[in-house]
Amino acid sequence: MTISRRQFLQSSSLAAAAITSSGLWSRGAWGVEPPAANLLSEFSYGDVLMASDLHESQLMTTHAVLMALSEDSLLKPLRQMSGMPAPGEDLGGWYDYDPDYDYRKHFDRGFAPACTFGQWVSALARAYAINGDEETRQKVLRLNRLYAQTISADFYIKNRFPAYTYDKLLLGLLDSHTYVKDPQALAILEQTTNTALPHLPGHAVEHGVPWRMDHNDDPSWTWDESYTVSENLLLASQRGAGRRYYDLGLQYLDDTTWFDPLSRNEDVLNGRHAYSHVNSLCSAMMAYMVAGSEKHLRAARNAFAMLQAQSYATGGWGPDETLRAPGSSDVYASLTNTHHSFETPCGSYAHFKLTRYLLRVTRDARYGDSMERVMYNTILGAKPLQENGETFYYADYNLDAKRVYKEARWPCCSGTLPQVATDYRINMYFRGPQAVYVNLYVPSTLRWTRNGAALSLTQEGDYPYENHVSFTVTTSKPTELTLHFRIPAWAEGASVFVNGARQKGLAVPGQFAAIRREWKTGDRVELDLPLKMRLETIDTQHTDTVALLRGPLVLMAVKPQQGAPAPKVTREQLLAAKRVSERQWLVSSASGAVTMLPFTFLGTLPYTTYFKVV
Repeated sequence: MTISRRQFLQSSSLAAAAITSSGLWSRGAWGVEPPAANLLSEFSYGDVLMASDLHESQLMTTHAVLMALSEDSLLKPLRQMSGMPAPGEDLGGWYDYDPDYDYRKHFDRGFAPACTFGQWVSALARAYAINGDEETRQKVLRLNRLYAQTISADFYIKNRFPAYTYDKLLLGLLDSHTYVKDPQALAILEQTTNTALPHLPGHAVEHGVPWRMDHNDDPSWTWDESYTVSENLLLASQRGAGRRYYDLGLQYLDDTTWFDPLSRNEDVLNGRHAYSHVNSLCSAMMAYMVAGSEKHLRAARNAFAMLQAQSYATGGWGPDETLRAPGSSDVYASLTNTHHSFETPCGSYAHFKLTRYLLRVTRDARYGDSMERVMYNTILGAKPLQENGETFYYADYNLDAKRVYKEARWPCCSGTLPQVATDYRINMYFRGPQAVYVNLYVPSTLRWTRNGAALSLTQEGDYPYENHVSFTVTTSKPTELTLHFRIPAWAEGASVFVNGARQKGLAVPGQFAAIRREWKTGDRVELDLPLKMRLETIDTQHTDTVALLRGPLVLMAVKPQQGAPAPKVTREQLLAAKRVSERQWLVSSASGAVTMLPFTFLGTLPYTTYFKVV
């Protein structure tokens, strides 16, 4: 059913009246206990000014692509599936609607029509929170109103991913409400939810389990991801959408086969779809943060430890998009049997959210270490999103690797990459009572207020290529608070200086160094984080297969051409790698010098991440 303008305006008024009359839902009103931990909070997107070209270029490139997309093309599959006139050109690839789609004949075109629409609205809303660009805001408002005209049951009936698509639409509208202040966003969300729910399973259904009997002859209709939707449903309840979303969030938690065994520390990762199940762990974290469920916190922490045990040195995981059994040789085997090593934009988006939640709850610096490793060795090396929908999908850790675009256009990773590019800012700093936690070392300035004082913290340096990171405080009046600085677990021998004086005993690897004092303008904190070479094995069964790291960076070996054998080197030769320029190292080998580069500077060169040492 298509909603008329009159119906939409009526529902908008009713939803707004309900929220206004009752006030925003509170935990107390629901009888829900808050979490035991005193959570760190995120700073706003606009609180951080970035000064890193690598990070900023990814944001500007993705934002320009989204702003240039035709609105008729963006709405076309939504209109087609809702039985409306659909002018404009098809975007192509996954985004198109093909009523005769058959994954066995042509997998990519028409695979997930309109699946990224909500993610793109979300990314645009977050970009507006960063840049305040009115053109961006107006595009979000137009897209929301055009989308509202297409809301219909037919869209979900014809969609093999109804829960997945609803989840993205939900988040786009929430971010429009939160960052663009769209006065109609929550009413549009309510109409979306009312329309979608009758066409979703009543509970989380695992990947590959049939639940739509009218399509039980086609396995692609079992690939929906209802087990991931709780995170954004619970987020909606936090942001004022109503108690209904809290109840739905708990209803869709995937407890029986996933969170319950994980909470008991049973490793049930094997064979599950990698990105979506790691993403579902964010639902477990929200169940803790909103409803105080200790079980779900245990599940997320246990699962993350299991994930790290099967991760590459880059921090990536899930070769061929599949999680692996504990103690198996599958990750090692992937070095030769696949080039699909890590679903990079989607995987990093889930990884960043999960580590951000865990860090905010536990204040454990190791989650920041993991976030940093994934950032530098995977997503920052993604090839840029193209105007025609070409998207960097997989990072390749094969012994004969290359960086390429996915064959299909507008896949799921074209939705998460723009969100990742906006979210670097909210990963960098966190706020506690009378405290600021510095998590990532990226040139930037944090601005905030405390007790009437306007403060800023500017960090500079060429980390992770140089040891030194410096911070300068500016404040409108002297202010007492604690600044916490993450000391990476690998940073043996690290030092912390305040106004030139070394602080003894503060720089403990794997912890935050806490400095409490009355801060004045011009106060400086300096970190020295020794970037020593080290080797990491692929797993405990193949200790002769190693990657070379320097600080958080994996250094990858450039090959003379695709198909050339990997160089034969010893452990000693790798550890003796010599720096020859700002971003390049050389390793001596029996067959000559081997050039080593970080993932972000490989360009189109063939490479290998791992060596079999001799």
